[in-house]
Amino acid sequence: MSQGYFCLVLHAHLPFVRHPEDPTVMEERWLYEAITGTYLPLLQMFEGLATDRIPYRCTVSLSPPLISMLTDDLLKTRFAEHLDDLILLSEKEIERTAGEPHYQRLAHMYRDRFGKLRHTWRCHDGNLVQAFRELQDAGYLEVITSTATHAFFPLMDRNWAAMRAQVHTAADLYERHFGRRTAGMWLGECGYVPGVDELLREAGVRYFFVDSHGLRYADSPPKYDVYAPMFCPTGVAAFARDTESSEQVWSAEHGYPGDAQYRDFYRDIGFDMPLDYIGPHVHPEGHRLYTGLKYHAITHAQLHDKWVYDPDAARSRAGLHASHFRGELEKQIHRLGAHMDRPPIVVSPYDAELYGHWWFEGPIFLDDVFRQIHHDQHAIQPITPSDYLERHPVNQVATPCASSWGKNGYNEQWLNESNAWLWRHLHAAGERMVDLARRFGDPRTELERRALRQAARELLLLQSSDWPFIMSTGTTVPYATRRFNEHVIQFNQLFDNLTGGQLDPALLADLESRNNLFPDVDYRLYAM
Repeated sequence: MSQGYFCLVLHAHLPFVRHPEDPTVMEERWLYEAITGTYLPLLQMFEGLATDRIPYRCTVSLSPPLISMLTDDLLKTRFAEHLDDLILLSEKEIERTAGEPHYQRLAHMYRDRFGKLRHTWRCHDGNLVQAFRELQDAGYLEVITSTATHAFFPLMDRNWAAMRAQVHTAADLYERHFGRRTAGMWLGECGYVPGVDELLREAGVRYFFVDSHGLRYADSPPKYDVYAPMFCPTGVAAFARDTESSEQVWSAEHGYPGDAQYRDFYRDIGFDMPLDYIGPHVHPEGHRLYTGLKYHAITHAQLHDKWVYDPDAARSRAGLHASHFRGELEKQIHRLGAHMDRPPIVVSPYDAELYGHWWFEGPIFLDDVFRQIHHDQHAIQPITPSDYLERHPVNQVATPCASSWGKNGYNEQWLNESNAWLWRHLHAAGERMVDLARRFGDPRTELERRALRQAARELLLLQSSDWPFIMSTGTTVPYATRRFNEHVIQFNQLFDNLTGGQLDPALLADLESRNNLFPDVDYRLYAM
């Protein structure tokens, strides 16, 4: 009998980026790179474990913007073209590196890898959401979702109607694609504020996640620290992140992904090769981009003084790191179990994109972890939060504290000198949406109904936590600023047109075409 539980949570999210009017928008590649680097490799890993009858359990959170993009025909077509281009580039690289056997070996590796990814993509007809649904229906995964556009709730609690719409819209979209209600919900950035659990209960959600201090500073001290969930007074369970297991992966100093043998993310032929060679495979205006073909190991050296990547050495390190992770998890469970009347649950949540995209060997590591847990020990059992609640339905009752898993644990990542300006516009739009929902409870025409739905979509999109996060980190700030401002302007146009009785069918049709997520969004949620 297992002495403790391992709860791996992979949170997959990207902001909604879809530009039918311009196929050269560089930010659209975020999705293509994530599919190539993370979602398809993880799917291959999960299906391989299932084929080998490894009884793994894993929780995967697919955010509504990601679900919407993964099921969008335009984006699926563009991704297929992107993958075809990667295969073409890898074949060119095989020819170019003919006199450099160490590099040519890697070019062959990439061609084979991209070919297998395309095979997996085609086997599922490009429908990765359906593929994850099948793994859930087969009993391997627990797929959940996040708030509608990953909104950051601790800074939105002046408008509970807007928060309610985030929760219910997400749950409804999930049910549309998975044929059941989501058991759990990932709050954007693990941003919790007391009262959110009531909104989750209304939507039929059973649990959510907080960072460790969310439980440790609850209004009643947790009896079992973060190694058992707490029930909020509403009956919704809060599971907390375990910092010990997470740090083994995340730590900048001691985390596994920083090992010198692993593939370096930043050294890419998109920046190394002459533009007249790489030009057809990057931005048509000559902007250099990551291609995914990377020939060097981390090495702990300057960017242009690195070892040639050795896949065999990296594969060996992944196995050793998986063994170390599993061994440390066993020690942790033995230590914790001595002081508990139930098996401890170690919740290890990560951004899914870490595995494969940022850490190339990450899916190999996870595959080894699950195989070692099955074959090499008896103390640990993989589990999902729903599994735990079924086995242990009695838990301590308390209200977690307001918290996030961002920098320093609270709000400063999303509210600082770089992004404070956007919140007054976000709040004003939320209040205007409540006004619209109450004023147009029974629309007179179908055009009004469409405009109200599109206003809700524009509001949801401007509430995305990605825009203030990007501004705070200083990465693609012009794009984030443009997107936020566009959604504010478009929302206000719709508000003025609705309240002024002068709807513009051409404007509405254009917005519906471009920002087409949440086809069944219910604007009446804002009137509740």
